[in-house]
Amino acid sequence: MNYSNPANLAVIACPGGEIFANEVVSWLKKGYRRSFENTAAEMAKRYSMDTSAVIQQINFINDALSPAHHLPGTPEKFRVPHFKVSSRFTIFANGEVKAEILESIRGKDIYIIQDVENRFPVNFNDGNVKKALTVNDHLMTVLVTVDAAKQAGAERVTVVLPIYPYARQHKTKGREGLTASRVGKILEGLGVSRIITLDIHSRDIVNSFDRMRLENLHASYQIIRTLSKMECVLCDDFVVVSPDTGAVDRNKFYATALKKPLALLYKERDYSRVSKDALENNISEIKLLGNVAGKTVFMADDMLGTGGTLLKGMRLLKENGAGKIICSISLPLFSGNAITYFDEAYKQGLFYRIIGTNAIYQEEVLKREWYISVNIAQLFAQTISRLHQQLSLSSLLDNREVIGRLLAADKGDNNRSDVNRSNTDQ
Repeated sequence: MNYSNPANLAVIACPGGEIFANEVVSWLKKGYRRSFENTAAEMAKRYSMDTSAVIQQINFINDALSPAHHLPGTPEKFRVPHFKVSSRFTIFANGEVKAEILESIRGKDIYIIQDVENRFPVNFNDGNVKKALTVNDHLMTVLVTVDAAKQAGAERVTVVLPIYPYARQHKTKGREGLTASRVGKILEGLGVSRIITLDIHSRDIVNSFDRMRLENLHASYQIIRTLSKMECVLCDDFVVVSPDTGAVDRNKFYATALKKPLALLYKERDYSRVSKDALENNISEIKLLGNVAGKTVFMADDMLGTGGTLLKGMRLLKENGAGKIICSISLPLFSGNAITYFDEAYKQGLFYRIIGTNAIYQEEVLKREWYISVNIAQLFAQTISRLHQQLSLSSLLDNREVIGRLLAADKGDNNRSDVNRSNTDQ
């Protein structure tokens, strides 16, 4: 992140996305402080100046360019930018929602953050009302917030949706709607310039819009970093398994990055049956293509709803002699009784760990021994900062190079640890 004056960058948190927005803002502040200090040090060295004098010069320029002609804070130090915009959300007795922006955002680059799958009570009416919302309620809150931002004169509006709503309705089989596309079209019609999301269910959705862009981020770096810290996981007896044909590309990426073999679970479904929960789903048969006997298995998927398909796959892998089973889920919904079913499966030894992200706000699953949460707020903060500065997102959207450096560093650390252990044994 190169330092630039972030005075025109602002974040609005919808009620469901308040917690994630606070984390993103925290990372934005850390990133801009680090970039500011690095820039000041480099400029001081280049021009043989005292660092404090350079800091004053940068702050002088920022003050001169600011519409207010004076930013809060002392001129001799880094002034923490004010990113989060004050706003008020009111919910009426009939369920209607109103968004009010409580400070000027005219001419600003606005990022509206919402977690549409937050199923826990959120604050309305200045904290006097707490209400749990549906996906549809959260989505409507996004729409009224976008409208409020546009009415308030925002120069550009970007919507940050860690999970894209209706993403599973991306193709038609008969008389159905393409609702995933329609949601984006509605946002595009309101004047949204861009959507930032995580591991969207289908890449077809990305190509559905005329003017609006969709940036599809990936949590693979954060997941591999967590995986590499597990003891004796990335060993020779390690195999990546795609949980179904739709996840082949995702798991092929992990297999290539980790330099491990790839296997596949092929599932036949009876579409005359509707999946109700983890025990009652429409999978009629599962077949394994590949060898997992005596191996540590890693499976990656984009979304975990009731978890029934994943649990069936784990059982089949165990029946075929698999050792530890580790799964990564970018969007851990844990709908219905999913947590209870996974508790039982863990007691039965069906799996070792589930790695999920904080893209969706959770409470109960975080208490489980078998669950590991990875924080992807920094990834979103970096994306927001780069978009604001008109910088490339290539290294964030295609992170194979940084993953390669991570694994090389971990391998070096392991080799040094082996040497240290050998010296100790002698």
